[in-house]
Amino acid sequence: MKKQVHSIEVRNAALARLAERGVTLDDIAEIVYLMQSPYHPDLTMAQCMESVKAVLEKREMQHAILVGVELDTLAEKGLLSEPLQSIIASDEGLFGCDETLALGSVFGYGSIAVTTFGHLDKHKVGVIKRLDTKSAEGRVHTFLDDLVASVAANASSRMAHRMRDEQEAELARSEAAKLQEAELRVEEKGKGTEQAG
Repeated sequence: MKKQVHSIEVRNAALARLAERGVTLDDIAEIVYLMQSPYHPDLTMAQCMESVKAVLEKREMQHAILVGVELDTLAEKGLLSEPLQSIIASDEGLFGCDETLALGSVFGYGSIAVTTFGHLDKHKVGVIKRLDTKSAEGRVHTFLDDLVASVAANASSRMAHRMRDEQEAELARSEAAKLQEAELRVEEKGKGTEQAG
């Protein structure tokens, strides 16, 4: 029987790959903050971090990170066969597999995640810009820049939906309190009428 890999091992490996490649969770949370703070002025970095961590608990995201970073690393070492080696090492403009892998991880978080991913892929916000910039160090981040955009887009979408849920819950509590207050006034008025009679 084939060995089954425990989910904790997969999660830890994905987080380790991000760290090894110079990406911190703070880097990703900062992108989430930039994407969502215009819509939620009271947003905190702690909320953004919580959302990033929740997204990184998803197996699909962990698997995508492991596959993408592995391909980047193999390209850095020159271990891929041609022409794939040259395509990935140079981050060939017409090569779309990096976006495809990252985008596949975005669909589970809805249209906000998809449009946010497109924005981040085009505008290269925060750490994504550093990863996308070709360097003389010989580092390859063909997949990683898109995967970071995917995590940030998913966390942003999750945040947007969560904030709406919290607003609606607060509104419901407020409405319930007003209704209860109105019922108490009617009850008190009724007691006053009974005493007067």
